[in-house]
Amino acid sequence: MAYEFTDENAKVEIESGKPVVIDFWAEWCGPCKKLAPIIDELANEYEGKVLIGKYNVDDYSDISTDYSIRNIPTVLFFKDGELKERKVGSIKREDLVSLIESII
Repeated sequence: MAYEFTDENAKVEIESGKPVVIDFWAEWCGPCKKLAPIIDELANEYEGKVLIGKYNVDDYSDISTDYSIRNIPTVLFFKDGELKERKVGSIKREDLVSLIESII
C-alpha cells in the first residue's frame, strides 16, 4: 500500500535523503484513479528500497505549492533530498519502473 504523504511528513521524508516518489492526486481526477493501483503495486514491490506514496492536493497544499504542481497526476522523484525527475499526466507502469530504478 502506498504511503500517505502530508505537508509535515513529506518534507521530512524528502530531506531524509532516501529515494522518495510522490504521486500528486485528487479524488475527482480520472487519470489519477487509473494510476492509483500502479502506485500501490510499486509501493509494495519497492518497499524498503524506495518510499512511494500519494499526496492529496485537496487535503494539503504546501508541498504542491513548493514544487509548482499545476496539473495532476504529477509524480515527483527525489534522491538525496533533491528533485531528480517530474512526470505530468498519465504514465505507463514500465516508465515508472525505469524512473524508480534510476533513483535507487
